[in-house]
Amino acid sequence: MTVSTSATIGGEHPSVVVKSWPHGPRSVDRARRLLARHLEAWSLGHLADAAELVVSELLTNSVRHAREPRGHVIGTRFERLRCGVRIEVHDAGVDKPERREASADAESGRGLALVDVITGGRWGVNDRDGVGKVVWAVCADDGTDADSPYAGASPLAG
Repeated sequence: MTVSTSATIGGEHPSVVVKSWPHGPRSVDRARRLLARHLEAWSLGHLADAAELVVSELLTNSVRHAREPRGHVIGTRFERLRCGVRIEVHDAGVDKPERREASADAESGRGLALVDVITGGRWGVNDRDGVGKVVWAVCADDGTDADSPYAGASPLAG
């Protein structure tokens, strides 16, 4: 179920979209498609490639690494900003991801470095109410949206 909150754009499309996902790899593709639909509706289709890659990396990290405590779902939150979108992935895991440099022959470990480049360093990890964390990133046309109202806090409860 998709829960949309906040004001709408043009009376039709919510400016914030929140969705819970099962803890599995199929959720990554579904979240990417949901984000793409909203970017198009928000006249931000030109950001789709970058934003879809960002949500894929963040959600894949959550699926792979946030396995405890069992029974918790993963949440996404997409917020329409003036010139872009804020992407959040919420999970119950306590381990916070860190950007690292992967060796040339490593099969993984480049995701957050890629997110860092795509977003111009506009991403982070915050605690949230209850158990877990929120990993967020901003994809924007310029740097004006980095100070979203939720840049330092998670509006979703755990």
